[in-house]
Amino acid sequence: MAAAIGSSTPMAVLLNTGNLVIRSSNGTTLWQSFDHHTDTFLPGMKVGLKYNTHDGGERLVSWKGPGDPSPGRFSYGIDPTTFLQVFLWDGKRPVLRSAPWTGYLVTSERRYQQTNASTEVIIYLAVVDNDKEIYITYSLSDGAPHTRHVLTYSGEYQTQSWNNRLLVWEVLVKLPSVQCTLYGYCGPYGYCDQTAAPVPTCKCLDGFEPASTEEWTGGRFSMGCRRKEPLGGCGDGFLALPGMKPPDKFTLVGGGKSTFEECAAECNRNCSCVAYAHANLSSGGSEGNVTGCLVWDGELIDTGKLGDVFGSNTLYLRVAGLYVADGKRTTSNTVRIGLPVLASVMVLLCITLAWLKFKGKIEKWRKRKSSSLDGMCISYELDEGNPHRDRKFPFVRFEEMSIATHNFCETCQIGRGGFGKVYKGMLGGQEVAIKRLSKDSQQGTKEFRNEVILISKLQHRNLVQLLGCCAEGDEKLLIYEYMPNKSLDATLFDDSRRLLLDWSTRFNIIKGVARGLLYLHQDSRLTIIHRDLKAGNVLLDADMKPKIADFGMARIFGDNQQNANTQRIVGTYGYMAPEYAMEGLFSTKSDVYSFGVLLLEVVTGIRRNSNSGTMGFPSLIIYSWNMWKEGRAEELPDSSIMDTCSVDEVVLCVHVALLCVEENPDDRPLMSYVVFVLENGSTTLPDPNSPAYFARRRIEMEQIREDIQTSANGFTLTEIEGR
Repeated sequence: MAAAIGSSTPMAVLLNTGNLVIRSSNGTTLWQSFDHHTDTFLPGMKVGLKYNTHDGGERLVSWKGPGDPSPGRFSYGIDPTTFLQVFLWDGKRPVLRSAPWTGYLVTSERRYQQTNASTEVIIYLAVVDNDKEIYITYSLSDGAPHTRHVLTYSGEYQTQSWNNRLLVWEVLVKLPSVQCTLYGYCGPYGYCDQTAAPVPTCKCLDGFEPASTEEWTGGRFSMGCRRKEPLGGCGDGFLALPGMKPPDKFTLVGGGKSTFEECAAECNRNCSCVAYAHANLSSGGSEGNVTGCLVWDGELIDTGKLGDVFGSNTLYLRVAGLYVADGKRTTSNTVRIGLPVLASVMVLLCITLAWLKFKGKIEKWRKRKSSSLDGMCISYELDEGNPHRDRKFPFVRFEEMSIATHNFCETCQIGRGGFGKVYKGMLGGQEVAIKRLSKDSQQGTKEFRNEVILISKLQHRNLVQLLGCCAEGDEKLLIYEYMPNKSLDATLFDDSRRLLLDWSTRFNIIKGVARGLLYLHQDSRLTIIHRDLKAGNVLLDADMKPKIADFGMARIFGDNQQNANTQRIVGTYGYMAPEYAMEGLFSTKSDVYSFGVLLLEVVTGIRRNSNSGTMGFPSLIIYSWNMWKEGRAEELPDSSIMDTCSVDEVVLCVHVALLCVEENPDDRPLMSYVVFVLENGSTTLPDPNSPAYFARRRIEMEQIREDIQTSANGFTLTEIEGR
């Protein structure tokens, strides 16, 4: 488009690149939008720094909010201190850092594929360094769809591509992608191993160990690592660590002309130098071969392992015990070699003896014949008139459980709840989660045998697998498969971990839980009512796939049974259906109600009983219902996924959730219908009726609370705990 402005007839032209240019009558560019950065980085734009200036350079700046384009908290640009790396900042605090520039000019390593599309998107990233400035820019492969980088108001740096089929901006990749890559997350001398499968994890550099084993085991890495052996001075050598993301806080030495040997010598003769790296920084805008020698003389922070990808480098780390002569690493003397070798031989000998001693015990555990759980049948609630008292199940001695968890030490504890504590341990070479019922737990022998017998019968990808159990004296323990990503609530409601849950992952979790519930209600041999479905009882495996857990409160129905009544109400307030909470009446529709509440939590990232984030409404259900009535359901998603979620899928999920939490159980859908709709979509869903709400039953709820205080057996409410 073009428009005349003023008497000199300058022209405003919007180019196909997206650059709005104002030109004079003779064609000179007077102004262009590419020079004034917002939150979007388009092909052909520059993000960089001019030499000999002291400003912060050209940066992307996020919006303040989803509908507020004023400058927000986050910015993205080249580090003005070193000129060699790119940062994502939250105000002045670094959030994410790239590896220091290693001299590449153009790379086409960034290849992406759109969903259900044959066209590949190849991004050619370029770094230009000349006498005046250094900047990054990029271009796209021929025929690639429109692609852009966007810094979102929530602090994500996203690569988005226009999907012509779906008519949406599809997120191809986003940073930070995992928690481990956040700036300094692994602490001093720790590093994020991005090559670790399936999830990047923090590790200590060679020659270092966790500064606090307890903190490290508990998943808290900010204290970092410490040397196993103090440095002996300038005589210590350097260990080559290839494929690394060099740490921050480096010094560039050598005037840009140092060779690798000169760089190594520079660090060798400086006793305070703890590491160095060397890079060829040649560029088309510079004359000759410009090289970079990076040295570190303080704590190594924000280190990573990238593997053999662009941006990686070899880090040379000073390690105690390596001998150096004339700047070159050589073999150490006899004493330095002899002692470690002798120690290694002794250790191997001890291990061999220990193995011979305990091999029989290990094999006994692995090959143990299934033992009957004496009396561990589900009583009248399960198979009235046909008890399974001879059911076989792996039974493990308490002594072995104690050894597996280091006598149930706190560093092995990974969670707790109303039932007791959960520990991580090793049994038969396999990582397991061990649930130990506390002696004063309200969930006693009845719930314990319920869980053992129930889960031993159930086999489904979305149900947690029970591997064994222990019942000796007062001790009752259950052995489950270990779920490295803990429970859904521990991730969904944690500000630092919720970034792991993008919309695609959340939608898959919703569908997985629905399939697991359908199996319990319809596809298993017996109809099973869970009675305590909640975010805390949905565990996530290494691939973030959901598995329903905790069947201690479950009940089994006969073939023709539709509902049941109980005087002992168990579960978690907020997830319980009204007919169950008020009258003790439960059925498969009680679980459907709980699923609806859980679905709303996953979409919104708001707890069911939260007083914040619901615009003054007393509960998440009522807030969602009012947003639905006002036609604003698309505004409900968690702010961290607002820019990336599918509006159609979000509205579908909210619609299904509101159908699930209707007050009349008969109006709620069956899980078979829920699964079908979530898998296939629908434009013909019935309008939801007003959801169940406890406000008008405040008097009854107060009476229930009084009953709880006067009766230990009348009513059991549990709260969510991470595990």
